[in-house]
Amino acid sequence: MHLSRLGEEFVVFSTSEFGFYRLDDAWSTGSSMLPQKKNPDIAELARGKAGRLIGHLTGFLATLKGLPFAYNRDLQEDKEPLFDAFGQVFRALVALRGLVETVEFDEEAMGRAAADPALYAVDLAEWLVERGMPFRRAHGLVGDLVRRAREADKPLAELVLAEPALGRNAVPIVTPEVATGRPKGGQAPRGDVGDQLEHFAARLRADLDRLKAIGRPNG
Repeated sequence: MHLSRLGEEFVVFSTSEFGFYRLDDAWSTGSSMLPQKKNPDIAELARGKAGRLIGHLTGFLATLKGLPFAYNRDLQEDKEPLFDAFGQVFRALVALRGLVETVEFDEEAMGRAAADPALYAVDLAEWLVERGMPFRRAHGLVGDLVRRAREADKPLAELVLAEPALGRNAVPIVTPEVATGRPKGGQAPRGDVGDQLEHFAARLRADLDRLKAIGRPNG
């Protein structure tokens, strides 16, 4: 399931509509019809294999459901799906490793997608709640500002500045470059996202050290 979801990320976000990833030629295939297209075959196949292995699991659960609590020869039916699952997952890991190691990230495209000020609307509502406004009213006020900004094609920060309940002090909340991700779990780079990046970088280093230790003699 994890590999399937990872495959889905690469399938969707490598499309021209998103353009977050550029796949390496060695780990993608050309289209039989469209000269400009790269097919994320590895990601699609990893996603597809998940259905096959989920089928193995549900099939064997159907075998188990009618058995008494003792050994039954029916249990030998676990071998084929189990061995197939090991083989498919191992091959998918090898292929996805090559895809991930060679993919090129378009940070500018990803940055543009993350820079929509409307993504910080909940931060504005939380800011108002902290200053005594009931959440229901804050929700409606901020939703109206976002709607008006889109209809008038104006920067959200401009409307925030003009709103008496918000004003200059709230403008940084909808400015991605300086936003701090005010509520816990917010998406701003200077908030929890930065902390999570540091946390997972440390986890990766620890895992790599552990794997290296396993590979050493007497390690």
